[in-house]
Formats: sequence, C-alpha cells, structure tokens
Amino acid sequence: VEKNLKLEEKITMLQQQNEELRARIEQNTVITRQLSEENANLQEYVEKEVEEKKKLSRTNEELLWKLQEGDAGSPVKLPPAPSTPFYRCSSGNSSPAKVRTLRR
Repeated sequence: VEKNLKLEEKITMLQQQNEELRARIEQNTVITRQLSEENANLQEYVEKEVEEKKKLSRTNEELLWKLQEGDAGSPVKLPPAPSTPFYRCSSGNSSPAKVRTLRR
C-alpha cells in the first residue's frame, strides 16, 4: 500500500511536469510563429530596400553620366566628375563623408 501511494505521488508529479512541458511547448510554438512572421516581414523590407538602393544607384549613375556628357538643354558644360566623388568614413559607416571642394 505504501509503495502504491509513492507511485501515485510520482505519477501525479510526472503528470504535472508533463502539463508544464506541454504549456512551454505551446508557448514556444507561438513565439516561433511570431518570430517567423517578423523574419518574413524583415526579409521583405530588406528586399525592398535593396531594390530601392539599386534604383537610386542607377539614377545616380545616369545623372553622373549626364553631368559628364553635358546635357543638350544645358547652356554650360560641366567638367567631368572625379572617378570617386565620395570617400567612406574609416569607422565603417556606410554614408559618404562630407568632402570640402575647392573652386578653381
């Protein structure tokens, strides 16, 4: 009888642990779903940013080309731009550093 009582207590304890683990699994499943959605949204955002960056780069190249070639409607032809108009910061910042230019 005593052995039976100990086994029943152990069964009860194990059932409680089992319920707790199921609740944790359910909670982790919800969190995993949320993180997957957030990841998909961030991936979409990154793809849009990459496309926007490509578009801006193409526009920049086109404008630089127009400046170098001289626009037909423009009364003044500008001198060709240097091959590297911007310098990057050594800190790894992706934005170009301001460069002071001298007038001729």
